[in-house]
Amino acid sequence: MKIYVTGIGVISAIGFDTTENFDSLRSLRTGLSKSSKYNVIAGEVPLSNDQLRLGLKKPDHDYSRTTLLAHPAASEAWGTNTQHSNIRTGLISSTSVGGMDLTEKYYFNTKQSGATNGSKLMVHDNGRTTEAVALELGISGLISTISTACSSGANAIMQGARLIHGNRLDRVLVGGSEPLAFFDVKGFSSLNIYDKELCKPFDERRNGLNLGEGAAFLVLENEHSMSFTGNQPLCILSGWHNATDAYHQTASSPDGKGAYLAMFHALEKAAIPPAEVNYVNAHGTGTGNNDLSESMALQKTFGANMPPFSSTKGFTGHTLAAAGSIEAVYCVLSLIHQATLPNINFKSPIPETGLIPETCFRSATIQHVISNSFGFGGNCTCLIFSKA
Repeated sequence: MKIYVTGIGVISAIGFDTTENFDSLRSLRTGLSKSSKYNVIAGEVPLSNDQLRLGLKKPDHDYSRTTLLAHPAASEAWGTNTQHSNIRTGLISSTSVGGMDLTEKYYFNTKQSGATNGSKLMVHDNGRTTEAVALELGISGLISTISTACSSGANAIMQGARLIHGNRLDRVLVGGSEPLAFFDVKGFSSLNIYDKELCKPFDERRNGLNLGEGAAFLVLENEHSMSFTGNQPLCILSGWHNATDAYHQTASSPDGKGAYLAMFHALEKAAIPPAEVNYVNAHGTGTGNNDLSESMALQKTFGANMPPFSSTKGFTGHTLAAAGSIEAVYCVLSLIHQATLPNINFKSPIPETGLIPETCFRSATIQHVISNSFGFGGNCTCLIFSKA
């Protein structure tokens, strides 16, 4: 059974929709800058909550920034789709911090005033965004939320594919949303992996990540669903796999075992030999551990036939749970526009592997692309998108 991607939507530090995001990638225009709020370099979406809320016509009290970012990306992907009695439809969304921005606001307000209102905490949970998006778009089938750290967005896509493949659903809106929060900034800084300068994925001088925020969603359909919707395929989701190496609470295994297994079994699922992969959108956080581990996994997977690869986190920052879905959308754009995407801020290869990523936007014949997303605990997911 083929699983088709028929809709995509994204909002990030480099654009408010897919067109703006692609134009920024093509123009090598980063969204990273010094944040006045968090006092670090980050990929902020340049819209306040009030501006996002105004565009969505939403009340103030009920929506976290996670939800406010999710709505435009989900709506762009969903397009003119509607609920249909003959189409089993679901929604799988993902986030790491959920309503943490509201929790932080509640905490600081309570600390200052001394007044408490526990009922306000009821709208801060991770699943609230999923429920809000489902209500907004009229999706009333299977609705679920995934939170597996930095692989969450990719796992939401994989879970949607499995539900279609297992004949549980015909159409699924899948993706993730993540805001910036003090919780994340302080947490990654405490791990000594937050770069005070622009992050440099796969570079010898890499010194950590820069966080970002955003959201992205994709519509997955089978042929039964498309016969009713009339949607045309943008590409095919041909392979997927998750492998958890459980090497460390936060670090990837030094030999890249989990990343390799995820790629190996995703290729096996897609029935595609490694030599036929034309581009890899790597996880590439810019941290010492991840980039070396992923480089070793790439070498083990592709050997002498290394395809062009890059990390796009130098544009958006690391958007955590949204990263897998944002970068999946970028892979779909790579197929649509037949081009590899650039890895900015790179100068010198990692000595242990010598791998050199793509550093410019380049037209190419693209048939199959890989999207890698790796989370804490070694939760490694690989998605493969193929030309329809």
